[in-house]
Amino acid sequence: MAHSPGKTSKYTDFENLRAQAVALRRQGMSLRQIRDHLKIHNNDLLNRLVHGEPAPEWTKRPNAKDDLREEARELRRQGHTYDQIEAALGCSRSSVSLWVRDLPKPERKRTPEEASAIARKGWEEKLRIRDEERRQTKDEAKRAVGALSERELFLVGVGLYWAEGAKDKPYDRRENVTFVNSDPGMITTFLAWLDLLGVDRERLRFTVMIHETADVAGAERYWSELVEADRSAFHKTSLKKHNPKTVRRNTGDAYRGCLVIKVLKSADLYRRIEGAWYGIVEAVREADQSNRT
Repeated sequence: MAHSPGKTSKYTDFENLRAQAVALRRQGMSLRQIRDHLKIHNNDLLNRLVHGEPAPEWTKRPNAKDDLREEARELRRQGHTYDQIEAALGCSRSSVSLWVRDLPKPERKRTPEEASAIARKGWEEKLRIRDEERRQTKDEAKRAVGALSERELFLVGVGLYWAEGAKDKPYDRRENVTFVNSDPGMITTFLAWLDLLGVDRERLRFTVMIHETADVAGAERYWSELVEADRSAFHKTSLKKHNPKTVRRNTGDAYRGCLVIKVLKSADLYRRIEGAWYGIVEAVREADQSNRT
């Protein structure tokens, strides 16, 4: 459709506008400055007007990775691996690959055996550090406990028994105190708790329970020395029959089976333990309810 006389748009004379835009560009103006100067707000048209004209240097943003790229390429020329370049420059592996992939791969400097040995040594060092961290955490937690009051030992003992000891059932009345465990620390703590409650050691009877293929005699000596009891306080050792279809994992010098500790004439003691346990449960409920309200 033909334009009416006097109605010619400023965009009609494209070549004239281009000449002006190019001149402004060569004077060092940015696209925004040219847009504001010529009052052209169509970005597509603005880009066509300055097409082929390079942007002035002052408008170019520096590429922060240019220096890293050059360093990466230099390291690659020196024979460094991707892992070494990544560690040295603190950049991603994908960036390293992009920057140096056109450079020749460095020659292998180690035999596969040497590389394997180095990797194994590194893994062993990681394991050593992890073990040291575990030890430090455990030592700090142990020191944080400090001395136990009689009340604290009493509560610990009640919880210990209710977790590991024999319990009475409505369908099977067993009001007697019997404790079984393989952990010498648990056994020692349980005995200290019985001492706190005034239970005479003469009322204790012991039974070793162990696999028949283990060092039975060694286990009997170990438990006897741990609890400082004469062999007369020990019942006949209970041996677990070996199943040839299974593979035992509880083997080695550290395996000593379990020790059963039974308190004679302990019905009243059992009732006190059960009552104390439910007293702990009730106290926890009340404390929890108080925290919720």
